Amino acid sequence: MLVNGVLGDSISAADRGLLYGDGVFRTLRVMGGQPLLWQRHYRKLQQDCASLNLPCPDAPLLLEELQRLIGGQTDGVAKIIITRGAGARGYAPARQSTPTRILSLTPFAPYPDEFYTQGIKLRVCNLRLAHQPQLAGIKHLNRLENVLAAAEWNDVGIAEGLLLDMGGNVIEGTRSNLFLVRGGALLTPELSRCGVAGIQRERVLEWAAAHGVPCRIAQFGLKELLAADELFLVNSIIGLWPVRELQDRAWSRFPVALQVQKWLTHASG
Repeated sequence: MLVNGVLGDSISAADRGLLYGDGVFRTLRVMGGQPLLWQRHYRKLQQDCASLNLPCPDAPLLLEELQRLIGGQTDGVAKIIITRGAGARGYAPARQSTPTRILSLTPFAPYPDEFYTQGIKLRVCNLRLAHQPQLAGIKHLNRLENVLAAAEWNDVGIAEGLLLDMGGNVIEGTRSNLFLVRGGALLTPELSRCGVAGIQRERVLEWAAAHGVPCRIAQFGLKELLAADELFLVNSIIGLWPVRELQDRAWSRFPVALQVQKWLTHASG
């Protein structure tokens, strides 16, 4: 782990990331000794930092530190955390601050092959996401809702949990974005009030546009989800998982999901 470019795993007890979750993060795959989709991840990091009025470290600095951390390792999961840094007691941030940057690399634990070919079992979480438009879409450090939702089950047969908002709208997985397929068209939840807009979601939207596949971003509920021809989940670590089971609905064929999965795996950008 690197903290502000120095090997170590300690930060100040006064760091606002620790005290208030005042910061943002990115998680990305490392393959062949290289961070995948680096430009996309850094662009989203910049956007999220700007949304919190948080200074974002320069791309060459972060990339140099990331490559130094990777060293000779060929495969893993990298995480970049940017906090507002140490500050005085109280919620209000200082007018000027020195951000803390934390980079870590952990081994990649492969998921079962059947998750990609036969799909996964998805459950509906009891927790409902609160609305906060100012934070919607941002991968900020306040992830307690996701922590509590992911703690709701210990059945190893369930790979992911589905999160709805207080109005019953489908939003996302606990660690993934969601798409449904109906009549050959794609639909993904609207995230203007809560949820995280991941870069794999962005890539799927681009795939649809490039291949002439109709795609809408809209509000919809569980009833519409259960009536879909296909469901699939995406994020930068898992890639794409089709959904084979949700409540009393089962799916066995995933023609569109597997097309998108193949494209996500082989496309360079």
